[in-house]
Amino acid sequence: MVRALLFTIFVFLLAFGLPVPGWAEAVHADGPAQPAAHGLDPVVLIGVAVILLIGKAGGELFERLKQPGVLGELVGGILVGNLALLGITSVDTLKTNEVITALAELGVIILLFEVGLESNIGEMLEVGWSSLLVAFIGVIAPFFLGWGVAAYFIPEESTLGHIFIGATLTATSVGITARVLKDLGRLATREARIILGAAVIDDILGLLILAVVSGAIKASATGGSLGLFQVGVIASKALLFLVFAIAAGHYLVPLLFKGAGLFESRGILLSLAISVCFVLAYLASIVGLAPIVGAFAAGLVLDEAHFESFEDHKQYGFHQLLNPISTILVPIFFVLMGLKVDVRSFVQPELLGFAALLTFVAIIGKQVCSLAVVERGINRIAIGFGMVPRGEVGLIFAGIGTTLSLPNAQGVIEPIISASTFGVVVIMVIITTVFTPPALKWAMSKNTPEMDLARSGVIERLADENVDRS
Repeated sequence: MVRALLFTIFVFLLAFGLPVPGWAEAVHADGPAQPAAHGLDPVVLIGVAVILLIGKAGGELFERLKQPGVLGELVGGILVGNLALLGITSVDTLKTNEVITALAELGVIILLFEVGLESNIGEMLEVGWSSLLVAFIGVIAPFFLGWGVAAYFIPEESTLGHIFIGATLTATSVGITARVLKDLGRLATREARIILGAAVIDDILGLLILAVVSGAIKASATGGSLGLFQVGVIASKALLFLVFAIAAGHYLVPLLFKGAGLFESRGILLSLAISVCFVLAYLASIVGLAPIVGAFAAGLVLDEAHFESFEDHKQYGFHQLLNPISTILVPIFFVLMGLKVDVRSFVQPELLGFAALLTFVAIIGKQVCSLAVVERGINRIAIGFGMVPRGEVGLIFAGIGTTLSLPNAQGVIEPIISASTFGVVVIMVIITTVFTPPALKWAMSKNTPEMDLARSGVIERLADENVDRS
């Protein structure tokens, strides 16, 4: 721990003690930094270096504290992004640099691709009605609760802004929940299968809601209106896109990968898989959806069976091949999200109250979904806690909100998620993510009266069967 802390301090000193050509000019120039005459802007080079070092140092610290590394990347970004309070303003240019923003967006696409790869349609269908009902309630309850909290605390914002805040509460972080369950040795339990199946469905439903709300915001920004028919069209388009992607994955992707498996050049598997990801992300944007919908669909349709004919897969496995790319690009997104958080807004009591209540309904909304479990003998408390973490998905939704704009009452174009509201969402994401591991560990160790009754019924039935046999 001490070494990690010393390394973090060293990174800060390195990042802000080096004289970088063009850095000062980029910071003090009016408007965005311009590329250097000889090629790539040196601010991008040192900026990416700083972001990666800060992300890795923060991730290391948090992993040593038994917390997800993504939180360390986010908190590291928050610390660096607010160094202006200490008179260090050189980092501010990173917040709006177009190249770094593009790299962060690629990181999001790769991240959703990985989330899709970790999801399995067959296993999702096997868990049946319990996961489906848990997922639906786990989306509906937080959505309306978040909408209501936003309408109460920021009434001056548009209704679409309130709706978007509700949408950020819908998804569940599959990766964080799966990691906690794995650490507890409970991945094989029925509760774990219900949680992970529902979390995947939540992500799909959350992406559909995101598509509808984003479409509504874009239509409103251009002076149009969005009725029920238009909402249905956007939702149908998103659903049809996912169905198309899954069908293509079932029929076309195996043929594509089988043919490509004849090539012997190094890296063909990774190049082809990422190309499929980017093509589907592009097609999603063409039909008016967020590119992350296409990236998630690409991961959902690709399966390890598609990679069997490749020499690269025989040596390493696809996740090992993809890991170096995600290790570089994904932290850029989380650190950049942290850079955009202004901690000065947290001294406002009303914003702290907003963050506290939003976090509360984010937890309660997922607890409500546990009531939808139809099976007996299931630990409903554990299922509710397992659905709580928003993690990377909640940040992605909020990040997209900062890129969508609407005219305010005075006609000024403003982001649908303001800087202060974005900070509120970040607080909610951090607390729900930190809350989950200890809460889920405690819940998994408990037997509810219903579980004891169900288990006693099983024991009695087995005893009766033994008597009959004798």
